[in-house]
Amino acid sequence: MEIKQLSELSDQNYWLSKIKSADWRAAKYLAELLETKEFYTLCGSTSKVFLLIENQDLISFCTYAQKDDIPDTDLTPWIGFVYTFPQFRGKRRIGILIEHICSLAKNEGHKNIYISTDQQGLYENFGFSYDRTLKDRLGEDTLVYKRSLE
Repeated sequence: MEIKQLSELSDQNYWLSKIKSADWRAAKYLAELLETKEFYTLCGSTSKVFLLIENQDLISFCTYAQKDDIPDTDLTPWIGFVYTFPQFRGKRRIGILIEHICSLAKNEGHKNIYISTDQQGLYENFGFSYDRTLKDRLGEDTLVYKRSLE
């Protein structure tokens, strides 16, 4: 398995098609944001999409972003659009990407990293703990989890 940054791949359209094939509405939204170049406007100019791949299979993907779906917050950075394809679930493979991103964030001098989600009991397995509930862009409650990088 390899971790790849989408923007550094020569066959980005192939990998975008894999993201679009996910059975998750947010994955299709992420692909749309990337295709229209709105991803950087919404998530920040230095934001990245990371892929966990094996041969030509996309196992998992997620983003490392300055901003997430929560407006008007100073919390940063964020892990977002976290997804593992069903046939690869149950093996904690997304943890490989999460650890990679946490290492990047720590090396950049961040003390914490955040995830916005409606999932309970998942991200605790990767060192995150519930921090607070905030409103997302649609005005819905979202759980904010934080992981210390110190």
